Amino acid sequence: MHPSIATKLDHLVVRFEETTAELSDPAVTRDQERFRRLSRERAELSPVVERFQQWRHTVSELAATQSLLEDADPVVRAMAGDEIARLRTLQEEHETQLQRLLLPRDPNDERNIFLEIRAGTGGDEAALFAGDLYRMYAGYAARHGWQMEIMHASPGEHGGYKEIIVRVAGRGVYSHLKFESGGHRVQRVPTTEAQGRIHTSACTVAVMPEIEEREIAINPADLKIDTFRASGAGGQHVNKTDSAIRITHLPSGLVVECQEERSQHKNRARALSILASRLQEREARAKQEQEAATRRKLVGSGDRSERIRTYNFPQGRITDHRINLTLYRLERALEGDLDELLDALIAEDQAEQLALLGQE
Repeated sequence: MHPSIATKLDHLVVRFEETTAELSDPAVTRDQERFRRLSRERAELSPVVERFQQWRHTVSELAATQSLLEDADPVVRAMAGDEIARLRTLQEEHETQLQRLLLPRDPNDERNIFLEIRAGTGGDEAALFAGDLYRMYAGYAARHGWQMEIMHASPGEHGGYKEIIVRVAGRGVYSHLKFESGGHRVQRVPTTEAQGRIHTSACTVAVMPEIEEREIAINPADLKIDTFRASGAGGQHVNKTDSAIRITHLPSGLVVECQEERSQHKNRARALSILASRLQEREARAKQEQEAATRRKLVGSGDRSERIRTYNFPQGRITDHRINLTLYRLERALEGDLDELLDALIAEDQAEQLALLGQE
Protein backbone atom coordinates (compact mmCIF):
# COMPACT_ATOMS: atom_id res chain seq x y z
CA MET A 1 0.00 0.00 0.00
CA HIS A 2 1.24 3.48 -0.88
CA PRO A 3 2.47 5.31 2.27
CA SER A 4 0.26 8.34 1.60
CA ILE A 5 -2.83 6.12 1.47
CA ALA A 6 -1.85 4.36 4.69
CA THR A 7 -1.41 7.76 6.39
CA LYS A 8 -4.87 8.89 5.23
CA LEU A 9 -6.39 5.69 6.58
CA ASP A 10 -4.71 6.14 9.97
CA HIS A 11 -6.20 9.64 10.18
CA LEU A 12 -9.65 8.34 9.26
CA VAL A 13 -9.47 5.68 12.00
CA VAL A 14 -8.67 8.40 14.53
CA ARG A 15 -11.57 10.51 13.27
CA PHE A 16 -13.91 7.50 13.40
CA GLU A 17 -13.00 6.94 17.04
CA GLU A 18 -13.52 10.65 17.77
CA THR A 19 -17.02 10.68 16.23
CA THR A 20 -17.92 7.50 18.13
CA ALA A 21 -16.92 9.14 21.40
CA GLU A 22 -18.71 12.40 20.60
CA LEU A 23 -21.95 10.59 19.76
CA SER A 24 -21.99 9.07 23.25
CA ASP A 25 -21.73 12.52 24.84
CA PRO A 26 -25.12 13.55 26.34
CA ALA A 27 -24.51 17.16 25.28
CA VAL A 28 -24.26 16.04 21.65
CA THR A 29 -27.44 13.95 21.80
CA ARG A 30 -29.32 17.06 22.91
CA ASP A 31 -28.08 19.00 19.87
CA GLN A 32 -30.04 17.26 17.12
CA GLU A 33 -28.33 19.05 14.24
CA ARG A 34 -24.83 18.16 15.50
CA PHE A 35 -25.94 14.63 16.31
CA ARG A 36 -27.23 14.11 12.75
CA ARG A 37 -24.07 15.58 11.24
CA LEU A 38 -21.80 13.34 13.33
CA SER A 39 -23.98 10.30 12.63
CA ARG A 40 -23.68 10.90 8.89
CA GLU A 41 -19.91 11.35 9.16
CA ARG A 42 -19.49 8.16 11.19
CA ALA A 43 -21.68 6.21 8.76
CA GLU A 44 -19.48 7.38 5.86
CA LEU A 45 -16.28 6.45 7.71
CA SER A 46 -17.53 3.05 8.89
CA PRO A 47 -17.01 1.01 5.68
CA VAL A 48 -13.52 2.50 5.21
CA VAL A 49 -12.44 1.71 8.76
CA GLU A 50 -13.96 -1.79 8.59
CA ARG A 51 -12.11 -2.57 5.35
CA PHE A 52 -8.86 -1.14 6.77
CA GLN A 53 -9.18 -3.42 9.80
CA GLN A 54 -9.68 -6.39 7.48
CA TRP A 55 -6.56 -5.34 5.57
CA ARG A 56 -4.53 -5.13 8.79
CA HIS A 57 -5.74 -8.58 9.87
CA THR A 58 -4.79 -10.05 6.49
CA VAL A 59 -1.31 -8.48 6.61
CA SER A 60 -0.82 -9.90 10.12
CA GLU A 61 -1.93 -13.37 8.97
CA LEU A 62 0.38 -13.15 5.98
CA ALA A 63 3.41 -12.34 8.15
CA ALA A 64 2.61 -15.24 10.50
CA THR A 65 2.12 -17.69 7.63
CA GLN A 66 5.37 -16.70 5.90
CA SER A 67 7.31 -17.91 8.93
CA LEU A 68 6.00 -21.42 8.22
CA LEU A 69 8.02 -21.51 4.99
CA GLU A 70 11.03 -22.35 7.18
CA ASP A 71 9.29 -25.37 8.74
CA ALA A 72 11.13 -28.69 8.45
CA ASP A 73 7.99 -30.51 7.30
CA PRO A 74 7.56 -30.20 3.48
CA VAL A 75 3.79 -30.68 3.82
CA VAL A 76 3.58 -27.66 6.15
CA ARG A 77 5.70 -25.61 3.73
CA ALA A 78 3.44 -26.55 0.82
CA MET A 79 0.31 -25.65 2.77
CA ALA A 80 1.91 -22.36 3.81
CA GLY A 81 2.68 -21.55 0.18
CA ASP A 82 -0.94 -22.06 -0.83
CA GLU A 83 -2.18 -19.96 2.10
CA ILE A 84 0.27 -17.16 1.30
CA ALA A 85 -0.99 -17.01 -2.28
CA ARG A 86 -4.58 -16.74 -1.02
CA LEU A 87 -3.72 -14.06 1.53
CA ARG A 88 -1.79 -11.98 -1.00
CA THR A 89 -4.78 -12.03 -3.35
CA LEU A 90 -7.03 -11.02 -0.45
CA GLN A 91 -4.62 -8.24 0.53
CA GLU A 92 -4.68 -6.84 -3.02
CA GLU A 93 -8.49 -6.96 -3.04
CA HIS A 94 -8.64 -5.04 0.26
CA GLU A 95 -6.21 -2.42 -1.06
CA THR A 96 -8.18 -1.92 -4.26
CA GLN A 97 -11.43 -1.51 -2.36
CA LEU A 98 -9.81 0.88 0.11
CA GLN A 99 -8.56 3.06 -2.71
CA ARG A 100 -12.06 3.21 -4.18
CA LEU A 101 -13.54 4.09 -0.81
CA LEU A 102 -11.01 6.92 -0.48
CA LEU A 103 -11.97 8.53 -3.77
CA PRO A 104 -13.47 11.99 -3.23
CA ARG A 105 -17.24 11.88 -3.37
CA ASP A 106 -19.08 14.08 -5.79
CA PRO A 107 -21.35 16.16 -3.54
CA ASN A 108 -24.03 16.09 -6.24
CA ASP A 109 -24.16 12.31 -6.68
CA GLU A 110 -27.34 11.82 -4.65
CA ARG A 111 -29.18 14.77 -6.18
CA ASN A 112 -32.09 14.65 -8.59
CA ILE A 113 -31.40 16.13 -12.02
CA PHE A 114 -32.77 18.23 -14.83
CA LEU A 115 -32.18 16.44 -18.14
CA GLU A 116 -32.21 18.66 -21.21
CA ILE A 117 -32.29 17.22 -24.73
CA ARG A 118 -32.09 19.56 -27.72
CA ALA A 119 -32.21 18.75 -31.41
CA GLY A 120 -29.13 19.97 -33.27
CA THR A 121 -28.08 19.60 -36.89
CA GLY A 122 -30.38 17.44 -38.96
CA GLY A 123 -33.76 19.17 -38.92
CA ASP A 124 -36.71 16.81 -38.52
CA GLU A 125 -34.43 13.82 -38.18
CA ALA A 126 -32.64 15.47 -35.24
CA ALA A 127 -35.99 16.12 -33.55
CA LEU A 128 -36.95 12.47 -34.01
CA PHE A 129 -33.60 11.44 -32.52
CA ALA A 130 -34.26 13.72 -29.53
CA GLY A 131 -37.47 11.75 -29.02
CA ASP A 132 -35.49 8.51 -29.17
CA LEU A 133 -33.07 9.79 -26.53
CA TYR A 134 -35.91 10.88 -24.28
CA ARG A 135 -37.50 7.42 -24.48
CA MET A 136 -34.09 5.80 -23.86
CA TYR A 137 -33.59 7.74 -20.64
CA ALA A 138 -37.23 7.17 -19.65
CA GLY A 139 -36.67 3.43 -20.03
CA TYR A 140 -33.49 3.59 -17.98
CA ALA A 141 -35.25 5.60 -15.26
CA ALA A 142 -38.09 3.07 -15.14
CA ARG A 143 -35.61 0.23 -14.66
CA HIS A 144 -34.20 2.02 -11.62
CA GLY A 145 -37.56 3.01 -10.17
CA TRP A 146 -36.97 6.73 -10.71
CA GLN A 147 -39.67 9.27 -11.44
CA MET A 148 -39.62 11.44 -14.56
CA GLU A 149 -41.57 14.64 -14.94
CA ILE A 150 -41.66 16.80 -18.07
CA MET A 151 -40.88 20.41 -17.21
CA HIS A 152 -40.94 21.86 -20.72
CA ALA A 153 -41.34 20.38 -24.19
CA SER A 154 -41.24 21.83 -27.68
CA PRO A 155 -42.45 19.14 -30.12
CA GLY A 156 -40.91 18.70 -33.56
CA GLU A 157 -43.05 19.31 -36.61
CA HIS A 158 -42.97 15.64 -37.64
CA GLY A 159 -42.50 14.00 -34.24
CA GLY A 160 -39.88 13.98 -31.54
CA TYR A 161 -38.78 17.19 -29.86
CA LYS A 162 -36.96 20.36 -30.75
CA GLU A 163 -36.29 20.58 -27.03
CA ILE A 164 -37.42 18.74 -23.94
CA ILE A 165 -36.52 19.27 -20.28
CA VAL A 166 -37.40 16.63 -17.69
CA ARG A 167 -36.83 16.30 -13.98
CA VAL A 168 -35.57 12.88 -12.92
CA ALA A 169 -35.95 12.06 -9.22
CA GLY A 170 -34.66 9.05 -7.35
CA ARG A 171 -31.73 7.59 -5.47
CA GLY A 172 -28.33 8.39 -6.96
CA VAL A 173 -29.74 9.79 -10.21
CA TYR A 174 -26.89 12.23 -10.85
CA SER A 175 -24.22 9.63 -10.06
CA HIS A 176 -25.59 7.39 -12.82
CA LEU A 177 -26.28 9.98 -15.52
CA LYS A 178 -23.68 12.72 -14.97
CA PHE A 179 -21.51 11.56 -17.87
CA GLU A 180 -24.34 11.88 -20.41
CA SER A 181 -23.76 15.59 -21.07
CA GLY A 182 -22.41 16.21 -24.55
CA GLY A 183 -23.10 15.72 -28.21
CA HIS A 184 -24.98 12.58 -29.30
CA ARG A 185 -24.86 11.64 -32.99
CA VAL A 186 -27.17 9.32 -34.92
CA GLN A 187 -26.50 7.63 -38.25
CA ARG A 188 -29.48 6.05 -40.00
CA VAL A 189 -31.63 6.07 -43.13
CA PRO A 190 -34.64 8.39 -42.65
CA THR A 191 -38.03 7.01 -43.64
CA THR A 192 -38.29 9.80 -46.22
CA GLU A 193 -34.99 8.84 -47.89
CA ALA A 194 -35.92 7.23 -51.21
CA GLN A 195 -32.39 6.18 -52.21
CA GLY A 196 -31.45 4.57 -48.90
CA ARG A 197 -28.68 6.99 -48.03
CA ILE A 198 -27.49 7.22 -44.43
CA HIS A 199 -28.00 10.62 -42.83
CA THR A 200 -26.17 11.97 -39.79
CA SER A 201 -28.00 14.08 -37.22
CA ALA A 202 -27.15 15.28 -33.76
CA CYS A 203 -28.59 16.28 -30.40
CA THR A 204 -27.09 17.80 -27.29
CA VAL A 205 -27.78 16.45 -23.83
CA ALA A 206 -27.21 18.37 -20.59
CA VAL A 207 -27.45 16.75 -17.16
CA MET A 208 -27.68 19.24 -14.31
CA PRO A 209 -28.02 18.41 -10.61
CA GLU A 210 -31.17 19.92 -9.15
CA ILE A 211 -30.21 22.96 -7.09
CA GLU A 212 -32.61 24.57 -4.66
CA GLU A 213 -33.22 28.25 -5.31
CA ARG A 214 -31.94 29.04 -1.83
CA GLU A 215 -28.59 27.33 -2.60
CA ILE A 216 -27.57 29.93 -5.15
CA ALA A 217 -28.04 33.66 -4.84
CA ILE A 218 -30.32 35.05 -7.55
CA ASN A 219 -31.03 38.75 -7.39
CA PRO A 220 -34.71 39.36 -8.24
CA ALA A 221 -33.64 42.56 -9.97
CA ASP A 222 -31.68 40.43 -12.45
CA LEU A 223 -34.82 38.62 -13.60
CA LYS A 224 -37.26 39.53 -16.33
CA ILE A 225 -40.44 37.49 -15.93
CA ASP A 226 -43.02 37.24 -18.72
CA THR A 227 -46.30 35.36 -18.74
CA PHE A 228 -48.02 33.98 -21.81
CA ARG A 229 -50.66 31.47 -22.81
CA ALA A 230 -49.59 27.86 -22.85
CA SER A 231 -49.55 26.19 -26.25
CA GLY A 232 -50.36 22.65 -27.25
CA ALA A 233 -52.76 20.19 -25.64
CA GLY A 234 -54.78 21.40 -22.71
CA GLY A 235 -58.32 22.00 -23.90
CA GLN A 236 -60.04 25.31 -23.21
CA HIS A 237 -57.59 26.09 -20.42
CA VAL A 238 -54.81 27.13 -22.79
CA ASN A 239 -57.05 29.74 -24.40
CA LYS A 240 -58.13 31.40 -21.17
CA THR A 241 -55.16 31.63 -18.77
CA ASP A 242 -51.71 33.19 -19.09
CA SER A 243 -50.18 30.42 -16.97
CA ALA A 244 -46.93 29.85 -18.90
CA ILE A 245 -43.79 31.52 -17.55
CA ARG A 246 -40.66 32.77 -19.27
CA ILE A 247 -37.80 33.90 -17.03
CA THR A 248 -34.78 35.72 -18.46
CA HIS A 249 -31.67 36.05 -16.30
CA LEU A 250 -30.36 39.37 -17.57
CA PRO A 251 -26.67 39.12 -16.51
CA SER A 252 -26.16 35.73 -18.20
CA GLY A 253 -28.83 35.86 -20.90
CA LEU A 254 -30.21 32.48 -19.83
CA VAL A 255 -33.88 31.96 -20.67
CA VAL A 256 -36.14 29.37 -19.07
CA GLU A 257 -39.72 28.60 -20.07
CA CYS A 258 -42.21 26.41 -18.23
CA GLN A 259 -45.82 25.77 -19.24
CA GLU A 260 -46.56 22.19 -18.20
CA GLU A 261 -48.61 23.17 -15.13
CA ARG A 262 -51.98 24.95 -15.12
CA SER A 263 -50.83 27.09 -12.20
CA GLN A 264 -48.73 30.15 -12.99
CA HIS A 265 -47.24 29.92 -9.50
CA LYS A 266 -46.10 26.31 -10.03
CA ASN A 267 -44.64 27.12 -13.45
CA ARG A 268 -42.74 30.04 -11.93
CA ALA A 269 -41.32 27.84 -9.15
CA ARG A 270 -40.25 25.22 -11.65
CA ALA A 271 -38.65 27.75 -13.96
CA LEU A 272 -36.69 29.27 -11.08
CA SER A 273 -35.48 25.82 -10.04
CA ILE A 274 -34.24 25.09 -13.57
CA LEU A 275 -32.59 28.51 -13.74
CA ALA A 276 -30.78 27.89 -10.44
CA SER A 277 -29.47 24.57 -11.75
CA ARG A 278 -28.31 26.13 -15.01
CA LEU A 279 -26.47 28.90 -13.18
CA GLN A 280 -24.85 26.33 -10.90
CA GLU A 281 -23.85 24.29 -13.95
CA ARG A 282 -22.23 27.37 -15.50
CA GLU A 283 -20.23 27.98 -12.37
CA ALA A 284 -19.16 24.34 -12.15
CA ARG A 285 -18.22 24.30 -15.85
CA ALA A 286 -16.02 27.36 -15.43
CA LYS A 287 -14.25 25.64 -12.55
CA GLN A 288 -13.79 22.46 -14.61
CA GLU A 289 -12.26 24.42 -17.45
CA GLN A 290 -9.74 25.93 -15.06
CA GLU A 291 -8.87 22.52 -13.67
CA ALA A 292 -8.55 21.06 -17.17
CA ALA A 293 -5.62 23.38 -17.81
CA THR A 294 -3.59 21.45 -15.21
CA ARG A 295 -5.25 18.05 -15.24
CA ARG A 296 -6.56 15.90 -18.05
CA LYS A 297 -10.04 14.47 -17.51
CA LEU A 298 -10.93 11.26 -19.32
CA VAL A 299 -14.68 11.48 -18.88
CA GLY A 300 -17.29 13.82 -17.62
CA SER A 301 -16.12 17.09 -19.10
CA GLY A 302 -19.73 17.78 -20.07
CA ASP A 303 -18.68 19.91 -23.03
CA ARG A 304 -21.84 20.09 -25.14
CA SER A 305 -19.84 20.69 -28.31
CA GLU A 306 -17.99 17.44 -27.74
CA ARG A 307 -19.25 14.40 -29.63
CA ILE A 308 -19.39 11.77 -26.95
CA ARG A 309 -21.45 8.99 -28.55
CA THR A 310 -22.63 7.67 -31.91
CA TYR A 311 -25.77 5.59 -32.48
CA ASN A 312 -25.38 3.72 -35.77
CA PHE A 313 -28.63 2.07 -36.86
CA PRO A 314 -27.44 0.19 -39.98
CA GLN A 315 -24.79 -1.61 -37.93
CA GLY A 316 -26.87 -1.81 -34.75
CA ARG A 317 -24.04 -0.38 -32.68
CA ILE A 318 -23.57 2.29 -30.05
CA THR A 319 -20.09 3.74 -29.56
CA ASP A 320 -18.88 5.92 -26.72
CA HIS A 321 -15.88 7.82 -28.06
CA ARG A 322 -14.48 8.87 -24.67
CA ILE A 323 -13.65 5.31 -23.64
CA ASN A 324 -13.56 3.69 -27.10
CA LEU A 325 -16.34 1.29 -26.16
CA THR A 326 -18.59 -0.18 -28.87
CA LEU A 327 -21.60 -2.35 -28.11
CA TYR A 328 -23.66 -4.10 -30.81
CA ARG A 329 -26.90 -3.80 -28.88
CA LEU A 330 -28.34 -0.51 -30.07
CA GLU A 331 -31.98 -1.59 -29.87
CA ARG A 332 -31.62 -2.71 -26.24
CA ALA A 333 -29.80 0.52 -25.36
CA LEU A 334 -32.59 2.64 -26.84
CA GLU A 335 -35.06 0.69 -24.69
CA GLY A 336 -33.14 1.85 -21.61
CA ASP A 337 -30.68 -1.02 -21.11
CA LEU A 338 -27.71 1.29 -20.42
CA ASP A 339 -26.11 -0.33 -17.37
CA GLU A 340 -23.12 -1.83 -19.19
CA LEU A 341 -22.35 1.44 -20.96
CA LEU A 342 -22.81 3.74 -17.96
CA ASP A 343 -20.99 1.38 -15.59
CA ALA A 344 -18.01 1.44 -17.96
CA LEU A 345 -17.96 5.25 -17.87
CA ILE A 346 -18.09 5.26 -14.06
CA ALA A 347 -15.30 2.65 -13.88
CA GLU A 348 -13.11 4.69 -16.23
CA ASP A 349 -13.60 7.81 -14.13
CA GLN A 350 -12.72 5.86 -10.98
CA ALA A 351 -9.60 4.45 -12.66
CA GLU A 352 -8.46 7.98 -13.50
CA GLN A 353 -9.04 9.12 -9.93
CA LEU A 354 -7.22 6.07 -8.57
CA ALA A 355 -4.22 6.82 -10.77
CA LEU A 356 -4.10 10.36 -9.41
CA LEU A 357 -4.54 9.10 -5.85
CA GLY A 358 -1.53 6.84 -6.28
CA GLN A 359 0.61 9.77 -7.43
CA GLU A 360 -0.03 11.81 -4.31
